[in-house]
Amino acid sequence: MTYTKESLRIVFFGTPDFAVESLSRLVEGGYNIVGVVTMPDKEAGRGHKLLQSPVKQYALEHGLKLLQPERLKNPQFIEELRALNADLQIVIAFRMLPEAVWAMPPLGTFNLHASLLPKYRGAAPINWAVINGETETGVTTFFLKHEIDTGDIIQQRKIAIADDDNVGIVHDKLMVMGADMVIETVDAIIAGTVKPVPQEQLCNAGTEPTPAPKIFKETCRIDWNRPARDVRNLVRGLSPYPAAWTEITDAAGTVHTAKVFETALASDITATCHRPGEIWNDGTGRLLAMCSDGAVEIKQLQLAGKKRMPAADFLRGFHLK
Repeated sequence: MTYTKESLRIVFFGTPDFAVESLSRLVEGGYNIVGVVTMPDKEAGRGHKLLQSPVKQYALEHGLKLLQPERLKNPQFIEELRALNADLQIVIAFRMLPEAVWAMPPLGTFNLHASLLPKYRGAAPINWAVINGETETGVTTFFLKHEIDTGDIIQQRKIAIADDDNVGIVHDKLMVMGADMVIETVDAIIAGTVKPVPQEQLCNAGTEPTPAPKIFKETCRIDWNRPARDVRNLVRGLSPYPAAWTEITDAAGTVHTAKVFETALASDITATCHRPGEIWNDGTGRLLAMCSDGAVEIKQLQLAGKKRMPAADFLRGFHLK
């Protein structure tokens, strides 16, 4: 069967802003989006107000057919999805799909993943690439199959990670690059030029699969017994969200939780009387923290219940122990 972008029936799955960029490009490009699937609304804040996902907001603004299943195996949802008669499904930043869903359309279901698969399979690929000090990452489109993030690769594109990039910067670059590649992938499927590459070929060629598990609160806690560069990479890989955190003790002995958004290597401090985990003001307006092999300068932080601020402003109102 011959398809055009106007006749190819596409169902789009996604939730956050990262997915909206691709959805908007498809809609504005004239592709035939016959349905959008996103997460159910979530309660947020003290008032338990229902919060709509960015993908839902976009779908409503543009009059797109919207589905919000609680369970993806629900027979009613499966029937509603089947009734859309999709030729192709696209998944970006969504939960794992059951086979009854991803195997439904005749042209398959492809996913946009924010890493160079098979590296960084999992829920948080951008975070872990920065946390691990990678100097490059990228985006991959691949056809879904049973095991998560293991399907045959359609396209890949690389991008450099600068030494001062945090995860927010890398996220935004990949979001735009990924949207470009989603369009290219759909066009290649329409043209019939797709030649998927099994990930096993890349693994056999020496590219080792690496995990990118979900980020939890304890993942974000700074371990000051690590080398200074590892600490800095952790902060970069979690900034601006969800943010690395530590505890700081004031002059009265009260322990405060603080999020740390930006650090720099303090290469002038190699051997001091400070132990890993000690945080001090060096008298020049710098807020320093000792790691296992040296120190980092904390440049941006936020105490619980307070605003994010530069370290110099923090030190004017906070007296360290």
